[in-house]
Amino acid sequence: MTSTLLSSPLQGFTDFRFRNAFNHYFGGIDTFYAPYIRLNGKLKIKQSYQNDLLPENNSTLEVIPQVITNDPDEFVYVAKYVQSLGYNELNWNLGCPYPMVTKSGMGSGLICNPQRINEVLQKAHQETGILVSMKMRMGYENANEILESFPILDQYPLKNVAIHARIGKQLYKGAVDLDSFEKCIAGTKHKLYYNGDITSVSSYKKIANRFPQIDHFMIGRGLIADPFLPSMIKKNTTTYPENRWSIFSEFHDTIYQAYDAYLSGPTPIKMKMLGFWEYFAQSTSNPQKVYKAIKKASNPVKYKQAVSQIINSEMKIKSSI
Repeated sequence: MTSTLLSSPLQGFTDFRFRNAFNHYFGGIDTFYAPYIRLNGKLKIKQSYQNDLLPENNSTLEVIPQVITNDPDEFVYVAKYVQSLGYNELNWNLGCPYPMVTKSGMGSGLICNPQRINEVLQKAHQETGILVSMKMRMGYENANEILESFPILDQYPLKNVAIHARIGKQLYKGAVDLDSFEKCIAGTKHKLYYNGDITSVSSYKKIANRFPQIDHFMIGRGLIADPFLPSMIKKNTTTYPENRWSIFSEFHDTIYQAYDAYLSGPTPIKMKMLGFWEYFAQSTSNPQKVYKAIKKASNPVKYKQAVSQIINSEMKIKSSI
């Protein structure tokens, strides 16, 4: 059975510029989730969110918009907005673990509040025809929180519930909790997607073999750290293409040019690419040295020189795991 692979959204990384370049150079992802829309109490959608979802910016991709909110009116407002663009599904983020979000009672900080979850879902289903899907952690404080939310979720015709197998206060630290994820499978009638620590073909196979009833897998940080991973999973291989670093180089240059055109000045583009290299470096032969070289590059010329040196160095190493 071939698994369906989905790109888990990462705020600040997986916007339409990244998605289009990724799809062109690597492939392997069936559906991309757009980073969440956040309204901050105002019924107005920022231009950057609008640009990210414009159909003309996603013409070759299957994209699902996402919202993060604990307010029924905000949810309905965003649902109607994305419907006006032609989208028929809205993913609700109850997974974000960051304290600035969870302290506001959103993301994984909302999982412990089934009453509010019910209020949002009730209004969404009464006032829109949008298909709702969920992106969740197993809780914020403990993994029982999601189990206590399932009786509410089971009252609604959700498309699916994607679960990152950690609790919110872990952030991205520590191991995923596969035993608690297994309890989720038995705890709800909804179709579940798995998310969390798929960083290699072998880690994917380990999880897929443990949960044969799961056929949708989300890849987040692992997809940025190793952009070849989804296509390698699909092809059931652990061997990289011969021209691995040439492909990566073209991909890098494409996103660099796209962000450089969008951002103003050398500092924003440097910070943007430095964020990407925190992940890119993990697939190189010497991650710490590579990241340090990128960090030291003090201007665009030095940055491009550092990238060229890194790629030339990696090309000398055999293209295999």
